[in-house]
Amino acid sequence: MPAEPSSRGHNRDVLSVGQVARRSGVAVSALHFYETKGLISSWRNSGGQRRFPRSVLRRVAVIKAAQRIGIPLSEIADALAALPDGRSPTAADWQRLSDQWRANLDERIDKLVKLRDHLDGCIGCGCLSLESCPLRNPEDIAANAGPGARLFDQTD
Repeated sequence: MPAEPSSRGHNRDVLSVGQVARRSGVAVSALHFYETKGLISSWRNSGGQRRFPRSVLRRVAVIKAAQRIGIPLSEIADALAALPDGRSPTAADWQRLSDQWRANLDERIDKLVKLRDHLDGCIGCGCLSLESCPLRNPEDIAANAGPGARLFDQTD
């Protein structure tokens, strides 16, 4: 971790939670939440104020980019745990993370395309309130596959 600033000046490698929030566009409450989830870390200065290394800005950017594409926070936490502490993620780090998430994203894209292409025909047949759908789920065969809208979960 970077050293605390001296009493005479500011250490440019150390940021307050407010500075991180302003620079990253993320609410202070979200930063606190990320910290409780182990996604970012800080320390307390002698006055008890939370301080972050400047590298936290890149970590927050990675978190936000991953969230934007729908990666769950638990997967983001696992990926960030593999990064060394005390430095910004590099382009190579980001490549490694994105490679890990690519298969998950491809699967989700396939499901979304299937949903889009069949959206006008039904709601994914789990009909839930109907015993059978003569168009997509004759004799309620989807019920044998489990609860909910089952047709969109098929891999064929």
